[in-house]
Amino acid sequence: MGKLLVKLFIKDADDVDSPKVRAAYGTLAGVVGIILNVLLATAKIVVGALTGALSVTADGFNNLTDCGSNVVSVIGFKVAEKPADKEHPYGHQRMEYVAAMIVAFIVLVVAVELAVESVGKLIEPEKSEFSIAAVIVLGASVLVKLWMFFFNRCLAKRISSPALKATATDSISDSAATLAVIVALIISHFTSVDLDGVMGLLVAVLIAVAGIGIFRTTLSRLLGEAPSQEVVQGIKDRVTGFRDVLGLHDLNVHSYGKKLYASVHVEVDSRMSINDGHELADEIERDFAANTEIVMVVHVDPIAVDDPVADRYREMTLGVVRAIDPAYGIHDFRVVNGVSRINLIFDVAIPYDGKLTEQEVEARVKDAITAIDPKLNPMPTVERQLS
Repeated sequence: MGKLLVKLFIKDADDVDSPKVRAAYGTLAGVVGIILNVLLATAKIVVGALTGALSVTADGFNNLTDCGSNVVSVIGFKVAEKPADKEHPYGHQRMEYVAAMIVAFIVLVVAVELAVESVGKLIEPEKSEFSIAAVIVLGASVLVKLWMFFFNRCLAKRISSPALKATATDSISDSAATLAVIVALIISHFTSVDLDGVMGLLVAVLIAVAGIGIFRTTLSRLLGEAPSQEVVQGIKDRVTGFRDVLGLHDLNVHSYGKKLYASVHVEVDSRMSINDGHELADEIERDFAANTEIVMVVHVDPIAVDDPVADRYREMTLGVVRAIDPAYGIHDFRVVNGVSRINLIFDVAIPYDGKLTEQEVEARVKDAITAIDPKLNPMPTVERQLS
C-alpha cells in the first residue's frame, strides 16, 4: 500500500536528494497521517464519551495531537524545501530537525496531561462501561497505527528523515498504548478490578518515553552530531584515491540536513608546485561536487619526502605517540634546526573519546622525546579529530 501511494503521488520518487522530492514525501506522510488520525480520534472520543472510559477518550485525544504533529511535519518539509538565501546560505534543511523537536514537545505535553487525568481517576475511581464497540475501535486503531509505523519508517529510511522517523516512533508507541487500553477494558469487565486509571497512566509513560527519545535524538543532530564512521571512511577513501595525495588530516564534517559540508587537509610532496597543488585541490572539490552530496573544501599541506633526517625523526615521534595510545597519530611534521637544538614541530591527532586531556598528551610526548635525545625540542599541537 505504501509503495502504491508513493508511486501515485510522488514524481521522481527515486531522486531522494532533491529538496522537492523530500518535501513530497513529507507531505504525503503528513496528509495520510492527518486523515487516519482524525478518523481514529473521532471514533475513540465518541465511544469513550458513551462508555465513560477515560483511557479510551484519552487515546482519542492523543490521536488529535498526532494530527497536530502531522501538520507541523508538513510545514517543516515545505520550509526545508526552500533553497539557500542571503539569511540562510546553507539552506533550510535543518527545519526537518525543528519539526521533529516540535513533534517531541507535543508528545510530551500529551503524556503529562494524560498522567494527571489518570492519577485523578486512581484517587477517585469511576466505573466505566464495557463496550464491544470500544474494543473493536481500539483493535482497529492498533492495526492502523502499526501500518502507519511501517509506512513512516519506510519513508524515513528512503529519504533519511529525522522528522518521519519521529513520526514512526510516535505511531508504534501509540499502538502499544492502545493495546494496553484494550487489556484494561477486558480485565476490568471480567474482574472487579478497575484498571482504567492504571492503564491510562501506563499509556502516559509509554508516550513520554517515545517523546523523550525523539527529543534526545533530534537535539543531538541540532547540536552538531558527529558523522557516521561510514561517511568518514567514504571521504577518506575518495580523497586518498587521488594519485598525488600522500595522506590527509583535519577532516571536519558539518550536517545541514541531507547536505554535508566538509573540509580536509591533504598531504602532498613539498616539491609539488603551487599551481599543481591548487589544481589538485580544485580537482578533489569538483569530484565531490559532481559525485556526492558533500561540499568539500581542500587545504594542501606540503610534506618532506625522501628526507632521511626528517623521516627518522618522524618515525621516532610517531613511535612515541603510538606508545601513549595506538589510536593517536601525527601530521604536519617539520624539522627546523636551531643554534643549539633541533626543533620538531608537529600536530598530534587524538580521538574525541580519549581519556587523556590535550595538556596531558602534550606533556607526555615532550617528556618522552627529550628523554630520547635532550637536544631535541618537541613542539606538539594536540587536537581532537574524527577517527
